[in-house]
Amino acid sequence: MNKTNPAIIWFRQDLRVNDNQAFNAAVESGMPILPVYVLDNENAGEWALGIASRCWLIQSLTALNKSLEGHLRFFKGPADQIIPKLANEVNASGVYWGRCYEPWRIHRDQYIKTTLHQNNIQAKSFNNSLLFEPNRILKPDGTPYKVFTPFFRNGCLQATQQTDLTVKTASVRVFDQSPVGEDINELDFSLDSNLQAAVQNNWQPGELGALNQFNRFLDHGIQGYKEGRNFPGTDHVSRLSPHLHFGEISIRQVWHSIKNETEADREDIEHFLSELCWREFSYNLLYHRPEMPRKNLQEKFDKFPWRDNKKDFNKWRLGETGYPIVDAGMRELRQTGYMHNRVRMIVGSFLVKNMLLHWHHGKDWFWDSLFDADLANNSASWQWIAGCGADSMPYFRIFNPITQGRKFDPQGVYIRRHIPELAKIPAEHIHMPWVAGTKINYPTPILDLASTRKRALKALGSTRN
Repeated sequence: MNKTNPAIIWFRQDLRVNDNQAFNAAVESGMPILPVYVLDNENAGEWALGIASRCWLIQSLTALNKSLEGHLRFFKGPADQIIPKLANEVNASGVYWGRCYEPWRIHRDQYIKTTLHQNNIQAKSFNNSLLFEPNRILKPDGTPYKVFTPFFRNGCLQATQQTDLTVKTASVRVFDQSPVGEDINELDFSLDSNLQAAVQNNWQPGELGALNQFNRFLDHGIQGYKEGRNFPGTDHVSRLSPHLHFGEISIRQVWHSIKNETEADREDIEHFLSELCWREFSYNLLYHRPEMPRKNLQEKFDKFPWRDNKKDFNKWRLGETGYPIVDAGMRELRQTGYMHNRVRMIVGSFLVKNMLLHWHHGKDWFWDSLFDADLANNSASWQWIAGCGADSMPYFRIFNPITQGRKFDPQGVYIRRHIPELAKIPAEHIHMPWVAGTKINYPTPILDLASTRKRALKALGSTRN
C-alpha cells in the first residue's frame, strides 16, 4: 500500500488525543492521519444533540482542533454516506473510530463498517468511552444485570489493568492533501447565546480543561466526597460529567487515577468509583434495553395515570414552583447548563411524584438543557427517580423538598446563589420563605406537598390492578 494512503481517525465522543485507542491505532498504522468530525443530525433523529450539548461541542471541537494544529476536518450530514465517500476519495488505508453505544449509532456504524469492508478499506473500532463493553459484564447465567450492586461488585471492581495513556506524538504524520470540509462555524450548531456564555464563564471544554478539572477534584474534592457530594452548596463533586460525556478525558484515566489515590479516604474513593459505575450500568441497560429512552422498563407503569399540564411544567422548568431547593436547581440548569446531582433527584421527584407529570417531560428538558446530556444516563436516571426503571428508587419514596433543603442546604448557600430574591431571607425561613413575613418577589408554592403525596400514592395503586 502506498505510504500516502491516509488513515482516517473519525472523532465522535472521544474528543481527546491521550488514551484514545482509535487515534493511537491510526498513528501506529504508519500512514499519515486524516482527523475528521461529522455532525450527523440525520441519523440521530430525535436524539440529535440538544441546545446545551451543541454549545459545549463547538468549544470542545475548537480545543481539539487546536491540539491537532488545525488539521481537524469538519463535515455535516449522514455519516453513513460521508465516511465511506471520504474514504474512497482520499484512497484511505483504513478508518479508525471509538465505539458509541446509543442504538442509532450501533446500527449506523455497522453499516459503515460493512460498506468500508466491501470497498477493501480497513474499518477498526475501539472502546474509547467505557471501562467495559456493555455486553461484557453479565450474570453467571449469561443475562444482563438489573441490579446495580452486584454489577458494581462483580464487574466494575474487577477493572482491567491501566493502559498506556499517552499518545506517541513523535510518530504522528498528517495527511497534507485533505479535502476542505466545512468551517466549524458554518456547521449550523444553532447555538443559544446564554448557554454559550455559561460555557465560557463556568467551564473549560476540551482535553486540557478536563484534565485541569480532574486535578482540581483530586486536590480539593475527593477528600470527604462520600458525604460532601450531597451538599450542593459545597465543592465536593467532580464536575467531570460533560468532559466524560464528550470523551475529553478517558474514563480509564479517571478510574485508575482515583483507584490509585493514596491521600484520600478509601470510603470516599470507593464511593466515587461506584458513581462512575452507575454510568457503566446505564450504558449496560441501554445496550440490552434499547427502548429505555421512551418505554418504561417496568411495564406495570404503562398504566400509570400521568397528568398533562403544560402550565405546571413551565413553572417547573423556569424555577417558579415556590419551593426554593427545586427552583434553585432549575435556575442553576438555565444559568450554567449543569445541575448538582442531589438536586437532580429532588427536582425529578417533584416533577414525577408531586406534580404527577410524565418522566419523559423531564428527560427531554434535561436532554436539551444539560451540557452533560447523555442518552444512557439521562434515560436511566429519569426511570430511576420515577420508579419504573431498573433497580429504581421505589415510587412511594417521595422527596420532600423542604426536608431535603434543610438537610443538604441548611444555611441556604446553594439557594441564595441561584435565587437572589431570597438572599436576605434568614436561614430558618430560607426553605419556607412564605412564612418569613417579608414581602419578596418570589412565588408562593404551586402545590401542597401532603395532598400531592397522597395523590401520587393513589396513582401508584393503579399499577397494581
